[in-house]
Amino acid sequence: MKLTLAAARVNKNLTQRQAAELIGVTRDTVGNWERRKSYPDAIIIRNIETVYGVKYDDIIFLPGDDA
Repeated sequence: MKLTLAAARVNKNLTQRQAAELIGVTRDTVGNWERRKSYPDAIIIRNIETVYGVKYDDIIFLPGDDA
């Protein structure tokens, strides 16, 4: 089952600020990803997988990724 970044974060009971600290970015950056205003690069995606406990293929990054 695919999850949005926001859903993956909430499933770990993390605020945007907490997630940002664990991933190594700012809270604004996490918010921008969740609103699809920007997208994480490959190195950061590995951090997201580790922090959220979700594989890249199970995360919805772009519109249409939920297919």
